[in-house]
Amino acid sequence: MSIDVQFFGAAGEVTGSCHLVQVGPHKVLLDCGLIQGRAKDEARNHEPFSFDPGKIDAVILSHAHIDHSGRIPLLVKAGFRGPIYTHRATRALCRIMLKDAGFINEKETEWENRKRARKGLRNIEPLFTVDDAKFAMHQFKGLDYNTKKRVLPGITLRLVEAGHILGSSIVELWLEHNGERRKLVFSGDLGRSGMPILRNPEIIKRADLVIMESTYGDRVHRSWESTQEEIGGVLNSASHNKGNIIIPAFAVERTQELLYLFAKYYKEWNLNRWQIFLDSPLAIEATEVFARHTELFNADSANMWHQHTKRSMLPNFHFSRTANQSMALNRIQSGAIIIAGSGMCTGGRIKHHLKHNIWRRECHIIIAGFQTQGTLGRMLVDGAKHIRLWGETIRVSADIHTIGGLSAHADQAGLIQWYSQFEHKPPVVLVHGEALAQQGLAERLRKALAAPVSIAQLGQKIDLFNIN
Repeated sequence: MSIDVQFFGAAGEVTGSCHLVQVGPHKVLLDCGLIQGRAKDEARNHEPFSFDPGKIDAVILSHAHIDHSGRIPLLVKAGFRGPIYTHRATRALCRIMLKDAGFINEKETEWENRKRARKGLRNIEPLFTVDDAKFAMHQFKGLDYNTKKRVLPGITLRLVEAGHILGSSIVELWLEHNGERRKLVFSGDLGRSGMPILRNPEIIKRADLVIMESTYGDRVHRSWESTQEEIGGVLNSASHNKGNIIIPAFAVERTQELLYLFAKYYKEWNLNRWQIFLDSPLAIEATEVFARHTELFNADSANMWHQHTKRSMLPNFHFSRTANQSMALNRIQSGAIIIAGSGMCTGGRIKHHLKHNIWRRECHIIIAGFQTQGTLGRMLVDGAKHIRLWGETIRVSADIHTIGGLSAHADQAGLIQWYSQFEHKPPVVLVHGEALAQQGLAERLRKALAAPVSIAQLGQKIDLFNIN
């Protein structure tokens, strides 16, 4: 036996992060994420794992996003009984996010089974349930940043700041077998320098192999300054149009960043002209988790939060927790900024708000995050003229604004800058990216740094004793 890593997800695609590290007889899974996107892609979540879950000794989870954590309840259902190591804040977020995913699974299955019953078809089971999610949480072990932890014989772990979402981690693994040592670094999802709320990604100097994300590997984001001007311009234009602004936003990080920016630029953006609604129970709970982990904020955000606790910096901000409160928003014709999930418009309350607003010329839709191929959000970004919601075709007349500068992922320049800090330019394998993004990043890494770079293939195994 040797030390190797095998790729079972996010290989040639963005979602479904899952990589198996084996050190002698011991097996550790890096992430266990849900596959998202087109129906045929999501159907793969129901397939058996490509390995025996009962023989996995531990899971190391980089962060709470569902495309990294969402198959953990399935893994446990299939026989995994080991610990799940992650940052304390990630454990807190997973507690609410996995439960929410289980609830959505149950509801969608209930609706589907009603249709199947009318057709005389057999009922189907949800991917996993709320109870499955709760049961899996018993195996989570919360860690702090910058603390080494021996998780198995020959495997030592350290989590450091990735700057992507609260609790997101770069994973450092020191691996030893038969007297041979290797170091593996998994970037998880890397954030951007200078982001609102969080600190910058940690720089790491040494590795024998780097597994690196490549979501935005073929593009460069707008600067924060340009992004702020762009948001202000949309708000001003929408105010003159006297419609609503609908923002599909991820419950974790993107929502909190938007609220931070709204508070910071409240006067500059004339936000007193609007009523701002956060219409997402999950995002509300996630915001409460953020409030309990201000020690992870950067200095500016921590200072703003301290001021906010003394005096509200968003006096026109409202939580919308219940279904009745959410439905009441659909009666507002103008003057509302509604933030709701899901971030890719694949489910949740955002679809109802799109149904009531996207056909109105005076309304505006702000796309504030990455949209996976096959999602409704991606269709809007790509210029769809009509969309389908609950069997109804709806015209897209609202202005669609894609604010790429809000991304919580490092762009091509940021990824290259992060990798360039490694000494001796270790081999790097690209995961978590679509084909064009990965090819663009690989080409730039080779040209700019002469990096030995490859793109992970599904099922591929790399022996850390024989790395080219």
